Amino acid sequence: MSEHNDFDVLVVGGGAAGLSAALMLGRARRRVAVVDARAPRNAPASHMHGFLSRDGLPPSDLLKIGREELRGYGVELLEDSVTRLEPGFTARLASGRQLSARRVLVATGVHDDLPDIPGLRESWGTDAVTCPYCHGYEVRDQPLGVLGTEAGSVEHALLVRQWSPDVVYFAHTAPLSEEDRARLDARGIRVVEGTVTALRREDGHLTGVEIGDRFVPRTALFLRTRTVPHDELLRALGYEEGSTDATGRTNVPGVWAAGNVIDARATVIIAAAQGAAAAGALNHDLVAEDTQRAVDAFAGFTPAAERAVAGAH
Repeated sequence: MSEHNDFDVLVVGGGAAGLSAALMLGRARRRVAVVDARAPRNAPASHMHGFLSRDGLPPSDLLKIGREELRGYGVELLEDSVTRLEPGFTARLASGRQLSARRVLVATGVHDDLPDIPGLRESWGTDAVTCPYCHGYEVRDQPLGVLGTEAGSVEHALLVRQWSPDVVYFAHTAPLSEEDRARLDARGIRVVEGTVTALRREDGHLTGVEIGDRFVPRTALFLRTRTVPHDELLRALGYEEGSTDATGRTNVPGVWAAGNVIDARATVIIAAAQGAAAAGALNHDLVAEDTQRAVDAFAGFTPAAERAVAGAH
């Protein structure tokens, strides 16, 4: 580990977005530090899907490969967390170390605020999931459930129907309109009214859903969750939600953001692409600053100063 604390770019968060950005910046010969607490959102998942050339790879393996690639370009990797980010930019870490950087990329992700249902947290990321594009194929043609948690849950159920003819919609806290019920009926999706009281598990796997004294066998449950972005550092700098442009540049000068912290629905491959896009824009921004500094220095280098330098030698 190098001893210097001054970097061109500080990347906060070492998931797909953060590592992808750091890779691009390292290859651009920038001094880069990645600070990551090693607590990714998809840690419970045994495999990730939809990532070209890496389909089926455990998420932890992707991050391990990424970190090894970064070391080859001199990127400094710190297993730590940023507790405070000050304008300028100075980052104070939980370990007590202090870093400074010319630019910052925040890729701290989100966490899912799960309904308080016994058995749900134990099933989360394996048998209880949110993204059918990520997990649907693995449970194709099995008895599936969709938990009604918001108005968009009906659309979720209609989407999940793509992977199995046996789908049950649990109304739970999202009552149906007549139009919604007609659409579910037309697609052969059975509706079960009532509040879900527990998920039943046996031998480490989901076996079904309990609604009071009723039990509906299911092998997987899909649900939309409320995602909570880890954007405290951004907001402390004056970040305004929705202010990022296509490259992730925020309304705060010198600060970019990428991945789930600004786009909760981004899959792993999309988050990685966002990180790469942000890195390119960051580097161009730094090139512009480097050039302006060089121009200013060159303009200040007068003939008299040139003679003085020559005389000193």
